[in-house]
Amino acid sequence: MNHIKAGHIFYPQTLTPATPKKKENQTATSFNTVFQQKLDETKPSIDFSNHALQRLEKRGISLSNNDIAKLTGAVEKAQAKGSKESLVLMNNVAYIVSVPNKKVITAVDGPSMQENVFTNIDSAIIVQ
Repeated sequence: MNHIKAGHIFYPQTLTPATPKKKENQTATSFNTVFQQKLDETKPSIDFSNHALQRLEKRGISLSNNDIAKLTGAVEKAQAKGSKESLVLMNNVAYIVSVPNKKVITAVDGPSMQENVFTNIDSAIIVQ
C-alpha cells in the first residue's frame, strides 16, 4: 500500500480490472452436473447379480416394471433401517438383496422355497 507523506506528490497507480471468470467453465460444470443427474435417473435403481439373473431365467421368473419398482421401494426401506442383507418376499418369490449395493443376489420361487433356510440376513420385507 502506498503511503502519502506531506510535501510529496502522490501518483496513484493505475488499476487493472480483475478478469471475470470464464462462464464456459461454469456452463460446462453445470452441464456435467445435470448430465450426470439425468444418467443416474435412467440407471436402474436396483441391480441383479449374474447368479440372480440365472436363477430368474432358470425358474421362469419375470419381473414387470411395477415389480422392479416395488422391489426397489423395499430395498430403500431396508436401507433406511440400516439393513445390510435382506430377504424380500414378493409374488411368492424370495429375493436375497445386498442392501448397500442395491443388488439382488439370488431369487427363489415358491416350489424351491420348501424347507429352505435363509442365512446371513438381518431383515425381511414382505411386499404386497
